[in-house]
Amino acid sequence: MLEVASSGYQRFIKAPPSKRTEANERLTEKIRGIFEASRRTYGSPRIRPELKAQGENCSRKRVARLMKRAGLVAKMTRRFKVTTKQNPKAKAAPNLLKQNFTAAKPNQAWVADITYIHTWEGWLYVAAVLDLFSRRIVGLAMSERMTADLVVSAVNQAITHRQPGQGLIHHSDRGSQYTSGDFQKLLKTKGITASMGSTGRCYDNAAMESFFHTLKTEHVYHETYETREQAKVSIFEYTEAFYNRTRRHSTLGYVSPAEFEQQWGGS
Repeated sequence: MLEVASSGYQRFIKAPPSKRTEANERLTEKIRGIFEASRRTYGSPRIRPELKAQGENCSRKRVARLMKRAGLVAKMTRRFKVTTKQNPKAKAAPNLLKQNFTAAKPNQAWVADITYIHTWEGWLYVAAVLDLFSRRIVGLAMSERMTADLVVSAVNQAITHRQPGQGLIHHSDRGSQYTSGDFQKLLKTKGITASMGSTGRCYDNAAMESFFHTLKTEHVYHETYETREQAKVSIFEYTEAFYNRTRRHSTLGYVSPAEFEQQWGGS
């Protein structure tokens, strides 16, 4: 029917795979291993530098092509809503960052915010503090109530772990938790300067919004939490074991926050 000799067809089906085919098969297995280790969150932009770290030099297009052929699709993202209540009577601090989310060294500028996670027991509120230098989460607190104690706990944890010196800026929105007397007293006692963007303007705290987006779309939205305690363990494990220590961050040249800090400390 195809006008091909039977002898030629037999030689074709018995012929060993080409070197290119073998190389693609070997590379696909490495890609699959990285993909699974990333909790099925990495696409070709993050898998390529991981391959390079393992001694494999290949183009991003080749990685994307092999992933598509192998059916490896990163977890899909979706939008989420962030709400923070502002106390109209509270005095807000000036916006010192003005959407400049860079820092020359650790503990120069921290950003903070609160989000919420659904569980069968009800909402779990999560307060986080992120160091703009390395995008590392340095403070994390969770509670069934969205009070000033929650953000105080997150910042106290960050202070304990990082021991910042003078000159640190703490940036948040104007939510009532951050403008509360207890929280402002903590900052003043520790010599930390408060900075605040406008409530509801995500661009004023884009780095923190980006972390919560990553947390939810890569992890939380793919889990079901029966209890708040279960959610706490899951979120802490993702943040500390994966996000801080393993996940390659595009802003950092595709290294993890922990590795970025190690490189800076060793330079």
